[in-house]
Amino acid sequence: QVQLVESGGGLVQAGGSLRLSCAASGRTSSNYAMAWFRQAPGKEREFVAVIRWSGGSTYYAESMKGRFTISRDNAKNTVFLQMNSLKPEDTAVYYCAARRGSYYYTMEHEYDYWGQGTQVTVSS
Repeated sequence: QVQLVESGGGLVQAGGSLRLSCAASGRTSSNYAMAWFRQAPGKEREFVAVIRWSGGSTYYAESMKGRFTISRDNAKNTVFLQMNSLKPEDTAVYYCAARRGSYYYTMEHEYDYWGQGTQVTVSS
């Protein structure tokens, strides 16, 4: 089992920045992919970005490129999502997800482990 705990959400004005964290514990290994998804009110959960734990290569949803950056700290078993130039439409609950494998998984059903989510609210 893998446990994921997100933190770092909050209220920010449009144009501001936030950095989300996802701390992983349990049966983690280097052969994992970890991702961020988000779910806005009344909408389906959508893929944001994924990082391969081994090597650190990344892949982003097209609409997230340029403003969001996913990264990891191996020593702390933590994945981050740096979000810049935030817009009101970025308001959502952001979830961290993990699964074994080294591919760029982008579908919600492909992930086995999920955090509880952290709320991000961007005011205009």
